[in-house]
Amino acid sequence: MTGAISPDLIHSHGLTDEEYLRIKSILGRDPNITELGVFSVMWSEHCSYKNTKIELRKFPTTGPSILVRAGEENAGVIDIGDGWAIAFKMESHNHPSAVEPFQGAATGVGGIIRDIFTMGARPVFLLNSLRFGPIKGNSAVARQNRRLFRGVVAGIAHYGNCIGVPTIGGEVAFDESYNGNPLVNVFCLGVLRHDQIARGAAAGVGNPVFYVGSETGRDGLAGASFASRDLSDESKKDRPAVQVGDPFKGKLLLEACLELLASGAVAGIQDMGAAGLTCSTCETASRGGTGVEIDLAHIPKREPGMTPYEVLLSESQERMLIIVRRGEENRVKEIFEKWDLPYAEAGRVTADGMMRVLDHGKIEVEIPAKELAEEAPIYQREAVTPPPADWLRFDQIAEAGARESLLRLLSDPTVASKNWIYRQYDHTVRAGTVVPPGSDAAVFFVREAGKFLAATCDCNSAYCKLDPREGAKIAVAEAARNLICSGAIPLAVTDNLNFGNPYRPENFWQLRESVEGLAEACRRFNTPVVGGNVSLYNESPTGSVDPTPTVGMVGLIEKERWITRQGFQQEDDLIWLVGGLGDEMGGSLYLRSIHGLKIGIPPRLHYDKALAVHQFLIEAIRSGWVQSAHDCSDGGLAVALAESCISGEVKIGARISIGAHGGRTDELLFNESQSRILFSSRPDSKAELRLLADRHKIDLIELGQVGGHKLEVTVGERVIGWDVDQLFDSWYFSIERSIA
Repeated sequence: MTGAISPDLIHSHGLTDEEYLRIKSILGRDPNITELGVFSVMWSEHCSYKNTKIELRKFPTTGPSILVRAGEENAGVIDIGDGWAIAFKMESHNHPSAVEPFQGAATGVGGIIRDIFTMGARPVFLLNSLRFGPIKGNSAVARQNRRLFRGVVAGIAHYGNCIGVPTIGGEVAFDESYNGNPLVNVFCLGVLRHDQIARGAAAGVGNPVFYVGSETGRDGLAGASFASRDLSDESKKDRPAVQVGDPFKGKLLLEACLELLASGAVAGIQDMGAAGLTCSTCETASRGGTGVEIDLAHIPKREPGMTPYEVLLSESQERMLIIVRRGEENRVKEIFEKWDLPYAEAGRVTADGMMRVLDHGKIEVEIPAKELAEEAPIYQREAVTPPPADWLRFDQIAEAGARESLLRLLSDPTVASKNWIYRQYDHTVRAGTVVPPGSDAAVFFVREAGKFLAATCDCNSAYCKLDPREGAKIAVAEAARNLICSGAIPLAVTDNLNFGNPYRPENFWQLRESVEGLAEACRRFNTPVVGGNVSLYNESPTGSVDPTPTVGMVGLIEKERWITRQGFQQEDDLIWLVGGLGDEMGGSLYLRSIHGLKIGIPPRLHYDKALAVHQFLIEAIRSGWVQSAHDCSDGGLAVALAESCISGEVKIGARISIGAHGGRTDELLFNESQSRILFSSRPDSKAELRLLADRHKIDLIELGQVGGHKLEVTVGERVIGWDVDQLFDSWYFSIERSIA
């Protein structure tokens, strides 16, 4: 086998000449072809983070509520009180979804669910953050984007609905940079008690190692390496690298593993995700400071004639590796047979620190587990600052009519109602969804723990393209603001860093700036990072995606009466804007959607202002004064007003008066200055709200009242009006019309 290792073969496995020399040094010899494949997947960016590990160390990862830190296990775990905890994480399945959107998205959901129940937690809900190219129009590109969009949504719905975990929220955005390279980021949260936390370590020398779940096939072969290179016109040939999911088998595996963990028979457990059997064996051994020996002859296989290379690198779905306590083998077998799952006692834990793989007793792979799993080369890539973003001369841009502009912004797929998507998701399963998809944050009642959790996913990639550091800071701030608007106190963050090829210096600069922005903002908002994912090489032949550091954030609502929704609630409530009228237009949706311009300096985030606004609103909510709350983000004040009229349980108008304004009306209505929240209150709380705002030293503007069948905005002496039904029609049916 040694003679088969040529420079071309090394490079085709994504390894450099220097990395190959390092492999030889670790082994003390040349690897065979199977060992080369094992190193190629474990040392890929997808598994090793070799181009980003230095940057990821900048994140804050500690805090009094952190029970399992980022990087220690499959997902982070945080305390939520009364002996209960939550495990949550976000992962990407971008490349597979570009090649095979249905299965790529479906298996992304299946993989993130397994990450959660591997921790001993019962998965209770899902979110997703999706990005596509524009779907409007009849061009070949738009038709392709619609195909990807339909397939991804169908795949997410299929897996989540079948396994019985509700998808309760998230975000979807559209931009030309994602043409041919959609981003599919999936988030899952599970609940567990502190004493139920499971570990992914091969503990106990002599303990048997069990394989359980679906049979191993050739689907997903070398998927980790596939996800660590650019997409190209040849990517359709990579369909074998896209896994095929079986949510019904996934449900059986979920229930069997949770029952098994409750039995006390498990010494360690690991999902077979990226890099499949290879990753699960070497990572459990490395974490445990032990070795693992398995014989591939015992692995259940779906297809005849599979080579050791194929078995080890397959990423077939719904599979787990279980380290069983000696003497508990029969109990484990009984549980697997009860749930009708294929299983095998495949090997044992050893004391020599080696990942040793046999095939019918013949050694095929013998590699030090720690060096394979934890000592991949780490690189500091070159970072080059690109030319600054174009300075915005807003006075040189023609003012578009406010009335028509609002209707167009509401129909922009990034802002428009995502009901076409959400009605495909069963968000009612488990009967815990309190605030359903479509609000600033979803709210879920975790019945086991008696806790109300709010969760959101956020990122404005247009800001990140223009200023990645500021855009990343704003992503954290917007996520926190969305949770605050729901009545929740933010707890912690998981992230998904989506960027282009890190070997391009401008791309790596974007990544480094974004990470530092995220880290800074997480510290200021007291939301440590408990885990996440890096997805690089998001490039198609037309170029790189805009930098998209997606933030998933979770918060806790201590009392049910503090749950707040974004839609206006009843006639005659007062409407307020906290945080000022603003005037920042750079990178705004108005410029992008109405004028076709992605230019300017994006809004600046001011932490003291943001934190004061958050504290003000939380105190107002807890005092019982707030009827609804909605953050001002894409489209600014006008879009926030319209959504508050049309996105609640009832459609209701509003009468707004801003008074004399020296600037342009479009700047007033559509600017995206940060840390602003639109909220409504009962009329009798006016004095208390003003006193509270004075105490926090923030701007509080009384805008008008809820009521009627129109949204009427008076600016000085000019009155602009929209029928609520017209606003609703533009917003609610836009995506459905685009893909019809």
